[in-house]
Amino acid sequence: MYYLQDMTMDAIARELGTSRSSVSRLLGHARETGLVEIQIHPPQGQQMRLEEAIRARFGIAAHVVPTPQNLSDVERFERVAMSAARLLPVYFDSNMTLGIAWGSTLDAISRHLPRKETHNTTVVQLNGAGNTFTTGVDYASEILHRFGQAFGSSVQQFPVPAFFDDPRTKDAMWRERSTRRVLDLQARTDVILFGLGSPFAEVPSRVYIGGYLSRDDYRSLREEQVVGDIATVFYRQDGTWKDVRLNARATGPGFEVLARAARRICVVSGVQKLASLRGAIATKLVTDLVLDEHLAEQLVMS
Repeated sequence: MYYLQDMTMDAIARELGTSRSSVSRLLGHARETGLVEIQIHPPQGQQMRLEEAIRARFGIAAHVVPTPQNLSDVERFERVAMSAARLLPVYFDSNMTLGIAWGSTLDAISRHLPRKETHNTTVVQLNGAGNTFTTGVDYASEILHRFGQAFGSSVQQFPVPAFFDDPRTKDAMWRERSTRRVLDLQARTDVILFGLGSPFAEVPSRVYIGGYLSRDDYRSLREEQVVGDIATVFYRQDGTWKDVRLNARATGPGFEVLARAARRICVVSGVQKLASLRGAIATKLVTDLVLDEHLAEQLVMS
């Protein structure tokens, strides 16, 4: 009645014999549960021009989120996370596997996810979350739980450290059948969703503030001119990553594994992450990009 017949809430209330506030609650419930999905086709404005420029230059489908200049990085971050959450159901559907890399960005996205009922779907954790202070299970599992609840999906955790102390320990662990099962599932993802780790952002990346890296690790990253990470796998400005020493101990999938997913959605905000974003694009991993307007402008100009 409201969306297809253009009836007002007052008219609907009279027809149903209920109150206007009840109709309003029903309409809100319809959006929250995914019964109604809102899609906006923007006019040929600044966002559309930036999206076309990014597609032409980098071959990436960009989704530019309008963000006024007077917004703080925290407010900009939240708007981008909400937009990414609303976009994800377009790409993730029944009989698919979604890989997610835990972190500040995915945590924020998980809090804004609309409901979409799917069948035979799985959400799999891409990288371990433990360190010397915590197992990381509570933090990562809460994010996974929100994604699983939003899509009615089964959830597969990856209960290993974010970084092993010794690469040989990782090699041994990766030979275990129980670990191989998760690794195989990661390699069969249809969609992956990730943010970009960066030590320079106003909204800090969790891997840099959560006790995951030692002073020696930071020194190594500086020496190797690392500009960011995807699922705790570090890369340089030119997109190279295989010979970064810390990656031998990291539990995130190599980029050749992530590249098997048909759709690889990167969500990023804040101009402080420009170097991280340019490096991520250079890895050739990103197929879809959700970013704020100011960062998009800087990316096109750089």
